[in-house]
Amino acid sequence: MKTCDKCSKNSVILVRYSGMHLCRRHFTEFFERRVKHELRRQADLGTDERLAMAVSGGKDSTVMMFLLTRILGSRRDAEFCAVTIDEGIEGYRDSAIPMVAENCRTLDIEHIVVSFRELHGFTMDDVAEAERNMSACSYCGVIRRAAMNRAARDWRATRLATGLNLDDTAQSILMNFSRGDVERLARLGPHRRLQPNLVPRIQPLRTVPENEVALYALINEIPYHDLECPYASEALRNDYRAVVSQLEDRYPGTRHSILKSHEGILGALTKTFPPANLHRCECGEPTVGDRCKVCELVASIGEKRATPANRRGTTRRSSDTRSP
Repeated sequence: MKTCDKCSKNSVILVRYSGMHLCRRHFTEFFERRVKHELRRQADLGTDERLAMAVSGGKDSTVMMFLLTRILGSRRDAEFCAVTIDEGIEGYRDSAIPMVAENCRTLDIEHIVVSFRELHGFTMDDVAEAERNMSACSYCGVIRRAAMNRAARDWRATRLATGLNLDDTAQSILMNFSRGDVERLARLGPHRRLQPNLVPRIQPLRTVPENEVALYALINEIPYHDLECPYASEALRNDYRAVVSQLEDRYPGTRHSILKSHEGILGALTKTFPPANLHRCECGEPTVGDRCKVCELVASIGEKRATPANRRGTTRRSSDTRSP
C-alpha cells in the first residue's frame, strides 16, 4: 500500500497525470481546490445570485450540487434550486428522481422537475419506438437542454450549472474537431457572454476527471443514481469516449491537453464566430432561424407541438422542498 505524498496516511488514488499519491483528506482538498478555481474563472459571482443546478441524479451532477451548496451556501444572498429533466424513460429516470429529491431535502433546496410529456406530449420511450433518422440521444440532448434553460429562466436563475466533467469536455472538443464543426467549438460552455433568453451556463467540474468525481462521491458518502440510460449505446459520443480513454491510459494528461488546446484557440474562434443574433421562437426559446431546433424535432417525430400558452407553467416542484 502506497502512502500519501503529503502525509504518512495510506493513499486512496494515484493521480497518474501528476504522479501524486493522495490520501482521503488530501485528495478531497485537491478536488475541491480545482472546483473553486473553476468557479472563480468562469463566473464573477455578484450579489443576489440565483443558481440553478441541472441535476440528473448521476455522480457528476450530484457531486456538483453538494459542492456548490457547500462552497456558496454560506452566502446569504445566494439561492439554489436543482432542476431535473424527466425524459420519460421507464426504469431509469423514474428511479433517479426520488434520489435527487431526497438529496435536495438533505441540502434544504428547492427541486424542480420538468417532463418531456408535460412540455411536448411524448416521452423518450415514445421517441425511441418511433421511426426516426437520428439516435435517441440526438433528440434527447436537444430537447433536454432547452428544457433546462426554460426551467432555469422561469425560476429567474442568474446562472445554470451543469455537471460536465473533464472527460465529457475533452470528448466534446474532439467530436467537434473531427466533424469540422469549428463554429460549435466557439460556442462550447462555460458561457462568458450573455445572450437574450439564454441562462449562462457554468461547469464547475470541467477540469476534474470522471474517475475522480466517482472517488470523491465514494469518500464523502454522497448518494447518487448509478444506472446507465438504456439508450446510451446509440450515442456517437461512445466512440470518442473510447478514443479519449485509450489515449489517456497510454499518455496520462491527454484530457487536460485537449482542454488546454481548446482554451488556447478560443480567443481566435470567438473573433471568427461572434455570438449569433438570437430571437425568440414562437415557443419562447432562443433561436437563430425561424424555428428553434426543439420545434423542428418535435415536428419531425409527428407529434403535435404545444402552443406557447400551453407550454408555460409546466414545471412541478417537490412538495417537501423549500420555495424560492
